[in-house]
Amino acid sequence: MQERRTADRVHLNLRTRWEGLKTQGRGAVSDLSSTGCFVLSGGEVTVGELIRLEINFPRELASVWGQVVYSVTEIGFALRFRFDNGDEQLTLARLIDSLN
Repeated sequence: MQERRTADRVHLNLRTRWEGLKTQGRGAVSDLSSTGCFVLSGGEVTVGELIRLEINFPRELASVWGQVVYSVTEIGFALRFRFDNGDEQLTLARLIDSLN
């Protein structure tokens, strides 16, 4: 299978809170890049759903929007980030770089 990801990923464990149209929950971001992430959470989401995600970085709280790419029942879901502007994407990239 060919790798489809375009950005480098960081494997980590950052607390998160998320909310969608009908549900909300807490979990942990286990895999993060500047284009998306995987959230470990038992909450139910649907493919294509827009999710607001708050990620607790060590020194800062980041709030991002993402669209659900896929979901695994009782395990979690993958998000592809949706940015309103380039500043939001740069801020997230800076926070990811600060983890190294």
